[in-house]
Amino acid sequence: MFVAQAHSFTQQARLAISLAWVAGYTNILTVITCGTVTSHLSGTASNLGRQVAEGSWSLAWFSFLLLVAFVLGAMASGALTELGRRRGWESIYVLPIAVEAVLLAAFAVGVEVHDHGTRQSGVPLYWLTGIASCAMGLQNGTITRISSGVVRTTHITGVLTDLGLETTQFLLWARDRGRDSPPVPPRSLLRSASVHPTARRLALLASIVGSFAVGGGLGTLAHGFAERWAMFPPVVFLIWLIYRDLVIPIAEVEPSELVGGENGLQLPTTMAVFHVRNEKDHRGKAHRMPDLQAWGERLPATVRVVVLDLGEMATFDSNAVMELRAVLRSFATQNRKLLITGLGFEQFQELRRVGSTEFLDLTNFCPDLELAIARAMIMVESIPAPNRA
Repeated sequence: MFVAQAHSFTQQARLAISLAWVAGYTNILTVITCGTVTSHLSGTASNLGRQVAEGSWSLAWFSFLLLVAFVLGAMASGALTELGRRRGWESIYVLPIAVEAVLLAAFAVGVEVHDHGTRQSGVPLYWLTGIASCAMGLQNGTITRISSGVVRTTHITGVLTDLGLETTQFLLWARDRGRDSPPVPPRSLLRSASVHPTARRLALLASIVGSFAVGGGLGTLAHGFAERWAMFPPVVFLIWLIYRDLVIPIAEVEPSELVGGENGLQLPTTMAVFHVRNEKDHRGKAHRMPDLQAWGERLPATVRVVVLDLGEMATFDSNAVMELRAVLRSFATQNRKLLITGLGFEQFQELRRVGSTEFLDLTNFCPDLELAIARAMIMVESIPAPNRA
């Protein structure tokens, strides 16, 4: 889940449903136990201004602490993600989510250790709400980065705004379709609506709002049932997500041994050949597709045509399809060409099933590696070098 960007609607919806409830759950627990919100801070910022104007310096200091803690969490997310990216980690988002789990675990311990009366004043109030706010900033920063700014999970003000805008667009589209001549049959209209980008966006936004509300309800019930253990479910859930992300190995992109050396092919520097290979210690296990877009961005600017062999990718799910779509789009914007080889009949069926036929240009695929290399050598001559200016 945390390997690459959430390129698809399915990936973004999965992130929203998985993590928005954690924010809603944490937020309601801080309201019940500490008397303040921590996942969204618009009201906190407003209170800060009022408290400063009234000279309520202790309250203003508390509001300022919450704002700073949230920002520090977002900064930590950016720093940890960048650390993973620079060190070449495949699952670069696991570390910030793991830190969030540690922070929420510390909050859970604090809820268990301190009595209800002591949590709403003094040092316990400051450190409990501070680490909870930091955890929310960290989660929001991480999911924002994964979804390229599409998904926010710790507050729903912007989500509801987008929901209103998207609803208007969808209703206008439905009205225009209803005025078509000849009229569109109801069944055809429903089928078109189910795949319309605006309808899918509405489903994503509604899933965030619903998941956040469900988290609030679950947190309230858990606190009423077992007050001191109420915060442990989201911690356990995050640990489970991290475990699932780490236990499934990620394939690696390696340069081909067919190129270079005394016995290898002597290809021009504007061309490269790579294999997506399973880890040696996990042969025979299902592997996830690596972050192909990040791999493509690390290629030298002089490389204009790349052959990518996917012969070892036995499992080919929707995430793998979205990685291919993303890297092909990236290559197109850079005026590069990517030739994909090694796909079998089942993999092509998965491409069609996911609904990604718009990038199924036959010039991007070859049935075998040798033919792909031969075609790439011809393409090298027709693709201009990048403008270094």
